[in-house]
Amino acid sequence: MLRPIIRRTFATLVKPYGEVTTHPLAHTIPPNHPATIGNLTTFTLPQNVIGTDADHALGKQMVQTWRQDGIFQIRLTLTQSSFLKSASTVSQNFFRRPLHFKQNLVDDQSFSGYIASGEELTDGIPDYSEIFTVTKDLPITDPRVQQKWPCHGPCPWPDITYANTMTKLMNLFAQSGEKLLKLTALGLGLSNPNSLTELTQDGWHHMRVLRFPKITATNGKGKPGRGIGSHTDYGLLVIAAQDDVGGLFVRPPIQGENIRNWEKSAAGLYEYDKKWTYVPPVDAVFTVFPGDMMQYMTNDYLPSTPHKVGLNTRERFAFAYFHEPNFSAVVKPLPEYGGVGKGIHYGTHFTNMFMRNYPERVTAKRVMAENRLAILDTPALRQVSVTV
Repeated sequence: MLRPIIRRTFATLVKPYGEVTTHPLAHTIPPNHPATIGNLTTFTLPQNVIGTDADHALGKQMVQTWRQDGIFQIRLTLTQSSFLKSASTVSQNFFRRPLHFKQNLVDDQSFSGYIASGEELTDGIPDYSEIFTVTKDLPITDPRVQQKWPCHGPCPWPDITYANTMTKLMNLFAQSGEKLLKLTALGLGLSNPNSLTELTQDGWHHMRVLRFPKITATNGKGKPGRGIGSHTDYGLLVIAAQDDVGGLFVRPPIQGENIRNWEKSAAGLYEYDKKWTYVPPVDAVFTVFPGDMMQYMTNDYLPSTPHKVGLNTRERFAFAYFHEPNFSAVVKPLPEYGGVGKGIHYGTHFTNMFMRNYPERVTAKRVMAENRLAILDTPALRQVSVTV
């Protein structure tokens, strides 16, 4: 029996530069961001993915939806939805703490911790997002930290409640991430159905807890109305959750556009044209789209989805979780999709992206001062590859 799929029945309308439309969520679109209002598909994930006919059918529908829209939603259970609301409250309370307190939450070995509004750069331009980034929380006694692997170190938590809540939320995202990868492998028709999940053993999963100021309360560093500039993300899957304010835009696959972020930066591309889809805020869902490594593995069959965030008339909060390969993984092209090449070392790709986005952060300066980039080429950091 095929699992239920819900197609949102909203009309797809264009709202150029604040024009009024009759869409029920038109009032949530940020000012001065022309876009089509999304007609997103919502899937219900099974409790377990075991390779049934229903699993195969669901996986194929997911893959085709990504190819058409670049994004879909997954419905949360009541337990997941309830915890997400609790985590949102905790994150909002964190961002309301004094700036001097938050600015001390930085680690000089990992890129975890607090990122002030204007510190992150996209295409060399400051973003207005205020962020707490969570990467793998490793004690200084961990061998990888002792050996000075780039990006490896402790997470500078503000308190134990925040640490426990965000860790539990990441685990919730991760459970969905593993199911999604298993279904994606089935939907792609891979001869080895574990091709994707083998990469994520001890995966370099990370999360960004985000606050966006309202459009009238910016600090003057970035571009008017811009929360985060257009870009693609680094790994396999992006799983996001937003509040009821609205601000996320994605760019569906468009014929003639071939964006490959690992070859040439996607930051800032097409940011101000009208071919964007606005993702309306819907209760009790995660939004899901592919990242760079998924595009590379499938030889562009599943493109990494460009996205951006616009500032709205109210303060906005969101979570963005990244379900990733192992830091040491060498991601190989899938033979079923005609891919050729020696592969991409995920840890190098991740490090390069964070060094580009945070060139003045103490972590980036320590990486350069201690020549930590050199270790990325050593055999110890290239031990994991996908089985094909």
